[in-house]
Amino acid sequence: MATQAQSAVSVLLVLNLVLYFIITVIASWAVNHALEKSFESASTLTLPARLFPIYFPFGNMATGFFVIFSLIAGVMGMASSATGITNVTKWDSSNIHTASVSSLATFAVTILAMGFAWKEIELGWTDSNLRTLEVITIITSATQLLCTGAVQIGVEEMVVAEKQVGGRV
Repeated sequence: MATQAQSAVSVLLVLNLVLYFIITVIASWAVNHALEKSFESASTLTLPARLFPIYFPFGNMATGFFVIFSLIAGVMGMASSATGITNVTKWDSSNIHTASVSSLATFAVTILAMGFAWKEIELGWTDSNLRTLEVITIITSATQLLCTGAVQIGVEEMVVAEKQVGGRV
């Protein structure tokens, strides 16, 4: 049973690594584009809007938060998936627990980014690059949920196996 859980987690971690890389690339492009265009656009705004630190000259009012949290989730997800692959290949108690905690933290940040994606979809008026980022963020949150669940199943199996052996020596 451990090999089935290990192979499922490995496949999901590789898939998440690719998805988080795509999220990071698109969110990085959006931040770069906003930094290049925001001075021109923000200079015509009234004073409170000009001081707003997360202003994006495209999209809607949720775009700034969505892009920033997507970038954070993308970088954190790539790091978590890369270290998770290493931890799952060893498949011992300490490594699988480390992968579980890392996966859970990444899932929390990804769900936060997904919430802003839903808000941005609700407000409407976004271009195709942001729609792509929204869709990939929502898909990645689902695959991260599956990955977190699969890692947790591996942890449960590891705990049961340790109890049968008699604990740690």
